[in-house]
Amino acid sequence: MSARLRIFMTGVGGQGTLTATTLLARAALSAGLPVTSGEIHGMAQRGGVVESTLLIGYKSPKIGHGEADILLGFEPLETLRALPYLKPGGLVLSSTENMPPLSVATGKETAPDLESIKAKAAASASRALYLPCRSLGLEAGAVQSGNIALLGALCALGALPFGNDVLAATIRATMKPKVAEVNLRALELGAAYAAHVG
Repeated sequence: MSARLRIFMTGVGGQGTLTATTLLARAALSAGLPVTSGEIHGMAQRGGVVESTLLIGYKSPKIGHGEADILLGFEPLETLRALPYLKPGGLVLSSTENMPPLSVATGKETAPDLESIKAKAAASASRALYLPCRSLGLEAGAVQSGNIALLGALCALGALPFGNDVLAATIRATMKPKVAEVNLRALELGAAYAAHVG
């Protein structure tokens, strides 16, 4: 576990990619770590690609190809598209449940299956974990909390210089009580999933 990390996050609009980025940044700050974050490309409408970065111990928010220590994919096709950012031997955490882009949903393009995505990730990552984020979010009480389940899994793997306790405290401090309650459940479910399969 290093105090210097580059994390690349990707998903589609409506999945909470930017919320996850903000929560991780606030958690890092509360742990006394220097953090920089940035949004690389974001589409406001649901279904548009959203990419963001979080860097701990670096001054620039930019992550180039082959530089990310961790790739968090909230949608499997976007995980595949973002693989060039992962450094050799990096860590991949991805949802297994897809939200196909419009071109795939309308039949104009086809998307690779999950096994193909896993095989491509395995070619560059030292470790990869896949979890059903939307299902875990629903189990917690809101499909939108699937992003927090992914963060729970990340913390449980010991990949961050702080643990789930810091992230849980950040959720309590920044979210309304009812929303926080759902997200805290999602955090626990993601951590338990990682402990079980990781």
